[in-house]
Amino acid sequence: MQTVWVEKYRPKKLSEVVGQKAIVERLASYVRTRSMPHMLFAGPAGCGKTTCALSLARELYGDSWRENLIELNASDERGIDVVRGKIKDFARAATIGGSEFKIIFLDEADSLTSDAQAALRRTMERYTATCRFILSCNYSSKIIEPIQSRCAVFRFKPLLEADVREYLMRIASAEKLDLREDGVDAIASIATGDLRKATNMLQVAASGTDMVDQDVVYESTESMRPKEVDELLQIALKGNFTGARSKLDDLIVRHGLSGEDIVKGIHRAVFDLPVDENAKIRLVDKVGEAEFRIVSGSSERIQLEALIAHFAYEGRSGSNRASK
Repeated sequence: MQTVWVEKYRPKKLSEVVGQKAIVERLASYVRTRSMPHMLFAGPAGCGKTTCALSLARELYGDSWRENLIELNASDERGIDVVRGKIKDFARAATIGGSEFKIIFLDEADSLTSDAQAALRRTMERYTATCRFILSCNYSSKIIEPIQSRCAVFRFKPLLEADVREYLMRIASAEKLDLREDGVDAIASIATGDLRKATNMLQVAASGTDMVDQDVVYESTESMRPKEVDELLQIALKGNFTGARSKLDDLIVRHGLSGEDIVKGIHRAVFDLPVDENAKIRLVDKVGEAEFRIVSGSSERIQLEALIAHFAYEGRSGSNRASK
């Protein structure tokens, strides 16, 4: 069975973490002083929250880091029983190897119920002498205020494309892959700051070939090429709704993408369209409306066609204004 590259190339030290320099420096200071507060890691997926927590534990505890760290995923175990059971038992147990404290890493903590968070707040307060909590979440607003006030908050940002490229080239070198420049650019563009997604995409693209370029990336990940989205919108902006609808059908059948994926591709392309600023404002408003309706459960096909109809209407309206 092939090794999952996300885990194989996960940084083992804080100094190896990509793209979060300011946060890494603060965490490294905790390692030097052998002291740290409860912490809340907030940020989008794939930006290094789990990696930082595990790397911090490795550097604090050395070879005994597994015995002094418990990692729980709150999305699987969301109830108050988990806090009263697993977490509380680990928190009050003695440390191993002479360490000052242990670490409880609670991933996706924003999935915890309100009752579980209230119980967790009391546990954090009571067992500070023997353990520290690291809570990881995508949305810090879903964490109750009493917990936030007890934590040092670290806000992770999506990785820059340059950081993603550097990391992918490091993996390609280790795996002896012929990773072309346009292939790296394609992965970095699709990943939008999510390094885990980028790494998985590279592994999928490289599974059948030693040479990875732009064509291999788009074919293996079944992603829309920016050029195809541009063609769709250009046809619509010419007022040709029927032609744009046919192009949309072709994209859906060929790639099998969800409505959300297509709307996101359209959203990225809107800002490069050759229309005036007011037209972009109207179009982005319609893109947001379509995305909301799709997420709310409306028919993806109907909402996408309605969105394309707005582009066609905007194109015709623009032509009429220009003729006047």
